[in-house]
Amino acid sequence: MNTSRCQEKKPRPINCFVRMAVLMGAFFLVTPSVARALDPDELLVIANKNASSSLGLARYYMEQRKIPKDNLLTVWITDKEVCTREAYLKKVAVPVRRYLESDKGRKIRCLLTMYGMPLKISSPGSREEKKGEYKKENDKRAALDSELTLVRRRSYPLGFWLANPFYYPLRDAELPLKKNDVTMVCRLDAPDAETVKRMINDSIHAEKYGLAGNAYFDARWPEPGDDKKLSGYARNDKLIHRAARSVRETKVAGVILDDGGRLFQPGDCPDAALYCGWYSLADYVDAFTWSRGAVGFHVASAECTTLKMQGSNVWCKRMLEKGIAATVGPVGEPYVQSFPNPEIFFSLLCDGYLTLVESYYVSLPFVSWKMVLLGDPLYRPYKKFRK
Repeated sequence: MNTSRCQEKKPRPINCFVRMAVLMGAFFLVTPSVARALDPDELLVIANKNASSSLGLARYYMEQRKIPKDNLLTVWITDKEVCTREAYLKKVAVPVRRYLESDKGRKIRCLLTMYGMPLKISSPGSREEKKGEYKKENDKRAALDSELTLVRRRSYPLGFWLANPFYYPLRDAELPLKKNDVTMVCRLDAPDAETVKRMINDSIHAEKYGLAGNAYFDARWPEPGDDKKLSGYARNDKLIHRAARSVRETKVAGVILDDGGRLFQPGDCPDAALYCGWYSLADYVDAFTWSRGAVGFHVASAECTTLKMQGSNVWCKRMLEKGIAATVGPVGEPYVQSFPNPEIFFSLLCDGYLTLVESYYVSLPFVSWKMVLLGDPLYRPYKKFRK
C-alpha cells in the first residue's frame, strides 16, 4: 500500500486562504446571519405513522436536541424503501408544503426525514425505462430527500438534476433555482431503529467530548496536474487530495492519504474519525474501526440503494452497521460529479462552526437527484475544538 501522511508534507499556503473564503461564503449562503449556524427550532422533523419506531425515534431525537414539539410533522405513506412519484407528491410534498407555508413553518430552514420514511422515488415510467434503457436526460428516479429539497416549488423539470444554488463554486452563477427555492434536507435512517438511536447518541457525545481519531483519504492515483486537462474521475481524485490537505491544516486530526491503486484493506484504518475514498461498487471493505461520532463517505454509484436489504454490502448500510455516525450516498447512478465536493465538505465540517447539513449543502453540486445525507443534521463534530 502506497501511503503518505499529509501532516508530514509542507502545506501549500494558498489552501488556508481558500478554506477561509469558502467558510465565509458558506455563512452568507446558508445562514440568515453570519452570527450563528442552524438552530434546533429551525428544524422540522418528519415521521411516518405507518412505520414502526418512526414516531418514537422522532420524539427521542427532538427531546435530545431540544426541538420544539410543534416542529414535528407526521405523514402516512408506505414503509417500504421505494414509493411512487404520485405517493410522494400527495402524501409527503403536500403536507410538508402546507406546514412550511403556515405561520409556524416560516422559520424552518431544514427538514429531517426519519427512519421509516421511503428512501427513494421510482420513475413515472417511460418506454425507454421499461426496456431498461435509462437515458440520462429522461432519468426521473430520485432520492426522496433530494426531491424534498425543492418542496417549496410546485413545478420544476424532473429529468436529470438541477444545479444547487447553495453550492459554493456556483455562488456567482445565474441558475434556474434560487436560494429561497431550496430547503436543506437530512435523514436519520439506518438498517434498524437501534442504529438510528446510536447515531443520535454518538453525535451528541462527540460534540461534548470531541471527535477523536484519524482522517483517512483513499485516492487512486498521485495528485494530478492542471484541472483543465482532467477527466471527471481524475478531478474527483484531485479533490480527495485537496480534502486531505485541508483537514491537515485544521489540525483536528491526523491525516493518512493513500494515493496507490488499492483500497484500504482490513486493519489499515484504526480510530477512523473521517473518511473519503473510492472505488468499490456496492462492496464495503471492512478496513475501519470507527471512532464514536465518525463521518465519512465512499464515492461509488450504488452505495445508498438500500439501507434495509438483508445481505447487501453497500457502503452506507455497512458503515452504519459498523459504527459510523454520518455518511452520504446515492440511491442510483449519480455520475461522479454529483457527489459532495470533499474539499469543501470536510473543510467546513472540521472548522466546527457549521452543522453537518450546512456543510453538506454548500458542498453539494445538484438537487432533485440521487444523493442522500444520513446523520444528525445539527451535528458539529469539531464544535469542542472551535476557539
